[in-house]
Amino acid sequence: MATSVKLNTGAEMPIVGLGTWKSPPGKVTEAVKSAIAAGYRHIDGAFVYQNETEVGEGIQAMIKDGVVKREDLFIVSKLWCTFHDKAAVKGACQKTLSDLKLDYLDLYLVHWPMGFQSGSDLIPLGSDGLTLNDDTNFVDTWEAMEELVDCGLVKAIGVSNFNHQQLEAILNKPGLKHKPANNQIECHPYLTQDQLISYCHSQGITVTAYSPLGSPDRPWAKPDDPSLLEDPNIKAIAEKHNKTSAQVLIRFHIQRNVIVIPKSITPQRITENFQVFDFKLSDEEMNTILGFNRGFRVCPMQWSVKHKDYPFNAEY
Repeated sequence: MATSVKLNTGAEMPIVGLGTWKSPPGKVTEAVKSAIAAGYRHIDGAFVYQNETEVGEGIQAMIKDGVVKREDLFIVSKLWCTFHDKAAVKGACQKTLSDLKLDYLDLYLVHWPMGFQSGSDLIPLGSDGLTLNDDTNFVDTWEAMEELVDCGLVKAIGVSNFNHQQLEAILNKPGLKHKPANNQIECHPYLTQDQLISYCHSQGITVTAYSPLGSPDRPWAKPDDPSLLEDPNIKAIAEKHNKTSAQVLIRFHIQRNVIVIPKSITPQRITENFQVFDFKLSDEEMNTILGFNRGFRVCPMQWSVKHKDYPFNAEY
């Protein structure tokens, strides 16, 4: 079973990575160390998670102890929306590198297609509770991303939360130097993203699934939201394979050739989430799980629904 996916740059990206969104600074260093000890080689992070210094401490500790070499690891970060101005992109990337104590990233993503007003507020809101947006265009931001590859700060660049029309705008850009290597999107059985995944794969763009377990710890969860980990249909499939619901939810992506980044800070679960290469879901089980799609988004970014580049009004 393939444990990595080949990017259009030729690099291999490990198919399971550790997610670090909502991992508190006091816990994430140990989570990263546990993950690397358990065999993970891909760590997913972002400036906006405000824990990159601690993620870096975990990476550095494992390199220093000789558990891994830097070149064995695949480290991902993301450009936040307040740095979409072309002149701000390189500094934002350098800040991430300095926090992580690394001299390059394996993959750097534009976190959202939407630019926000720059400043110290990560999500600057107006009196109407909606984001204060800037007038940047993600196609221009992409040119600054391409320069990061050319100057060696990052090995590959990609996007996150882009719909297929937004990807098309980049792919059709006159003078495009570097195609997006990856689109990181929310994906799980309640939001299966069939059309977008199929479009990305047809363009040679890999897909990473975030919130694969449904992000039960998201701050805006409502009591009546559906819970993937508690879904009896998923539990039934898990029991059949003598696996956990989480392991089934992770395996579901692997079999679609989709990279998956479950987040945990619990060493036992971190290890468990990586034990997904010793069983296979049948075609029937895969189809059953795909049938749970209900267009439910854990991460609708509702504060930006009026943004000119809000990605989720498109069909896919």
